[in-house]
Amino acid sequence: MDKITTHQAQEDARNETILIWVNGALKQRAEAMVSVFDSGFMLGDGVWEGLRLYNGRWSFLEEHLDRLFEAAKAIDLDIGMGRDGIIAALEETRRANSMDTDAHARLMVTRGTKLRPFQHPSLSRYGPTVVIIMEHSRPSIPRPVRLATVPHIRGLPMSQDPKLNSHSKLNCVLACIAAEKAGADEALMLDVHGFVNTTNACNFFIVRKGEVWTSTGDYCMNGITRQKVIDLCRAHGIPVFERNFSLVDCYGADEAFLTGTFGAQTPVGEIDGRMIGDGALGPVTARIRQLYKDLVGA
Repeated sequence: MDKITTHQAQEDARNETILIWVNGALKQRAEAMVSVFDSGFMLGDGVWEGLRLYNGRWSFLEEHLDRLFEAAKAIDLDIGMGRDGIIAALEETRRANSMDTDAHARLMVTRGTKLRPFQHPSLSRYGPTVVIIMEHSRPSIPRPVRLATVPHIRGLPMSQDPKLNSHSKLNCVLACIAAEKAGADEALMLDVHGFVNTTNACNFFIVRKGEVWTSTGDYCMNGITRQKVIDLCRAHGIPVFERNFSLVDCYGADEAFLTGTFGAQTPVGEIDGRMIGDGALGPVTARIRQLYKDLVGA
């Protein structure tokens, strides 16, 4: 069975020579490195954001910065620069790579380099570490994705709050592996009550009888693209609901799609071996996709 991912992009030779921003310096790809003592490498201790560039403008930049700084505050991490500094670093990297549109940036901040290889945050003496990887990136997903429900859940906020865009992604990686073992492209994850929540990498929506449903948001990443889709539906007369729903509701849905900064709206053709609708991009998803393109100026 052919395999795809929700972050599949067209090959672009320019990405072999990109410059990467590492703690204030632009480095060649092969030279862009952090210490083996870095908190992010050692413990997954950090937060990150993914941003997209359309026609010279970072989409929803203020919302992404809000989420970054809120996450950093939540884990007691001093980013070491303000919003203006982050924006300046993004722009410096963009200009250095001659990027104007269809670019994707992964902005990562860790607690920095540790004195010794142990967990306690006080051992992170040299930091933070800030890295921006920016690539020429045009999504290239040849068909609707296939999902498989997995036993890994999005858990309670007192364990690791799923709203945090943290470097600690092992739970999601394990979910993705389980889905691939089941012959799917990505994992559909439930919440602690057994309701459908999200996938391992994206937020999840279904369409039933013209209504758009997504989870309550209690156990999923507070996705910016997710919220923009909800806002677009409300602004354009498409009924939309943040609610609990089950796999039974999904199997009988007319359409399903994923949202994320990279892929925007990605159609889902199959869940647990059941075809969703006719297995193709549905009319409501297509309308939302066009509204979103108009919004970001893509």
